[in-house]
Amino acid sequence: MIRFTLAAGAALLLAAAPVLAQTTPPQATASGKTTAATAAPGSEEWLRLRGESYRAAPEAEQDPAEVAETIRLNAEIAARNAAAERAEAEAAETYERQSARWREETARAETQRAQYEADLAAANSARAAYERSRAAWEAEVAACERARRVCVTTPAPKY
Repeated sequence: MIRFTLAAGAALLLAAAPVLAQTTPPQATASGKTTAATAAPGSEEWLRLRGESYRAAPEAEQDPAEVAETIRLNAEIAARNAAAERAEAEAAETYERQSARWREETARAETQRAQYEADLAAANSARAAYERSRAAWEAEVAACERARRVCVTTPAPKY
């Protein structure tokens, strides 16, 4: 048990080592510059320390063609997302309809199976009753033949 616990702990440390190495924050420098730990998350300084260099241009400096293209692309993405949502809703409705139909068919099949089993049990019971009646009649006829007498018997049972 102790070996297992030690082995599990060692495996956990080996698996976590790369994650811990990636999440270690940068250390403060001797020159007193801002570090990632002291920069406000999302600020330009915070992004710069992580290697990001994006800065939005002021509204007046933006290229109208680029803005129009961005608007067009955003509209296209929104239209695709709406179409995907509609398709997903239709697929969910189709699934529910087919699932309900399957449940109905399953219930119908189970009902038919139960009816078949009941009919089979009734047929087996009737056959057993016929075979008992036939055996009794054959025994009575055989007894009459052995006694060499004429017996008045009921006719042989019919199936």
